[in-house]
Amino acid sequence: MASEVINCKLLLIGNSSVGKSSLLLRFTDEQWLPEDEASATIGVDFRVCKMDVKGKKVKLSLWDTAGQERFRTITSSYYRGAEGVILVYDVSNRESFDALPRWFSELETYVSSSVVKMVVGNKLDKEFSRAVSEAEGRKFAESQGCLFLEVSAKTNVGVREAFMEVVEKILEIRESKPAPISANNATNTSSSHMPGASVSLTERIPDEDEGGCMC
Repeated sequence: MASEVINCKLLLIGNSSVGKSSLLLRFTDEQWLPEDEASATIGVDFRVCKMDVKGKKVKLSLWDTAGQERFRTITSSYYRGAEGVILVYDVSNRESFDALPRWFSELETYVSSSVVKMVVGNKLDKEFSRAVSEAEGRKFAESQGCLFLEVSAKTNVGVREAFMEVVEKILEIRESKPAPISANNATNTSSSHMPGASVSLTERIPDEDEGGCMC
């Protein structure tokens, strides 16, 4: 019997031009697009990536959201069902780091507190023009109760580790949750207190097979 495939939805958010699309492309396709050839994401980009995590098969639905303010009303609906969020800033761009509190405020509006969050400082290859120290980035992430890592989509430093760490944490949280109540027991319990009422125990997240990567 084939082992069960675990579905996870993961978002990348942050200011425009911090390298979210480059991180996604590097992780899923092991490619890097130079900045002068890259174009800004319009709305949302979506990819699917399959990976093995501690002996378990995971299908990641990866959503790369546009950072421009004019697309926020479009992308806000895509927070639904997310179990992990990577907040990206550019270590050579102070403004992108200073914008993180605003992104966290958005998360408080659209996702539950149990969602796994990681702050990622991208463009580690630009060490010569660094505007945010690793210590400062780590301190901020810790203050928000988040994971933290500095990476480079260009040189592929830390990229896979970042995604892997988030997924491992998601699985850890799943495993720590109590087993769900069976539908029959729930229906009986519901009926004894509220005759005729039905209880929806789970909400199915549509299977998203349209993505670009099967890595």
